[in-house]
Amino acid sequence: MADTQTQEETFTLDEVLSSLKVVHRLILWNDEVNSFDHVIHCLMKYLDYSQPQSEKIAWTVHNDGKCAILEGSFTEMEVYRKILQQEGLTVSVD
Repeated sequence: MADTQTQEETFTLDEVLSSLKVVHRLILWNDEVNSFDHVIHCLMKYLDYSQPQSEKIAWTVHNDGKCAILEGSFTEMEVYRKILQQEGLTVSVD
């Protein structure tokens, strides 16, 4: 009987979980339609951001043209995309 050696690879729980998780981002785009107040209101109402966080995101979108506002599973991002689109915001899932 041949002596076979098995080499074991060990992974940390974090490594296993990160290999399973595909992260998608919800992107908020700048537009000429929505006011700062409306964007800030939506971020606070639907994404639980504070007023200062929401203002910072609104300025980032205004200055850079877009901002990643949430990360998670594709399904989760799609839910938020639909909610924010119904509010008139321009959002996409990356």
